Amino acid sequence: PNTKKRKLEDHEETFQGTKVFVMPNGMLKSNQQLVDIIEKVKPEIRLLIEKCNTVKMWVQLLIPRIEDGNNFGVSIQEETVAELRTVESEAASYLDQISRYYITRAKLVSKIAKYPHVEDYRRTVTEIDEKEYISLRLIISELRNQYVTLHDMILKNIEKIKRPRSSNAETLY
Repeated sequence: PNTKKRKLEDHEETFQGTKVFVMPNGMLKSNQQLVDIIEKVKPEIRLLIEKCNTVKMWVQLLIPRIEDGNNFGVSIQEETVAELRTVESEAASYLDQISRYYITRAKLVSKIAKYPHVEDYRRTVTEIDEKEYISLRLIISELRNQYVTLHDMILKNIEKIKRPRSSNAETLY
């Protein structure tokens, strides 16, 4: 049966269902400092993903056709592609982590609206914000580390990446 009732004569409505609460101090806003940091970090994450994808495609196009023997250079190319894939997927996980922060915080704010008398919920918002700040600092450090590691790996192996097999006939004897 329908639990909603409506009185048409008095223009009064009575509903049974989920109650909507109003925050005592108004809307609980996002942590603006974190939002500002996130808005600076997200484009850097996307840029790393794009650059990895471009370099990965470049290396893959340099991989020669499959032949017997002399595949050391090819294995270096494959290892480089694998490392680029790993960095790409880690960077994508950073974007997921940021989304999860907003979802978690929103759920907690909903609980605060529902149970405004529970101080622990309010404290947890601060804890989540602090945790996200630390997490963003780690993400920034990881982005730097990933750039440096990829640069080092590619620089040390650039000759084998560009020319995985030597074309000299002398190397055969």
